[in-house]
Amino acid sequence: MSERKKHIVVLSGAGISAESGLKTFRDSDGLWMGYDVYEVASPQGWQKNPQLVLDFYNARRRDVSAASPNAAHTGLAELEKDFEVTIITQNIDGLHQRAGATDVVELHGSLWRVRCDAEGIIRPDFSVPISPRRCDCGA
Repeated sequence: MSERKKHIVVLSGAGISAESGLKTFRDSDGLWMGYDVYEVASPQGWQKNPQLVLDFYNARRRDVSAASPNAAHTGLAELEKDFEVTIITQNIDGLHQRAGATDVVELHGSLWRVRCDAEGIIRPDFSVPISPRRCDCGA
């Protein structure tokens, strides 16, 4: 009978990606400065002004596309060689996955998934920038 790997659960937040050069949302010069969170991060904000929301997240996508996983991201991914690792992150940047982590729970979603307004279908989309497009259903 093979020995079962020990399971490690890691909680990560904005600080881990700040080391990759990404601004956090809540720092004094953070991403929420100059934005009403409800205007760019709520269904109501999307319905009111989808272009503002797209512009906000396109800027995030550009920043993240230019960033690379840092030693903390890769170190956590490397733990999978010896342990079962689950990373629970507040980050939406996907840097844990780019570093090689395979079990990542994204509490706040991902920059790299889009949802159809009509059907609610969620699909990956790695384009930068993302522009309003039509789903297969026409929405």
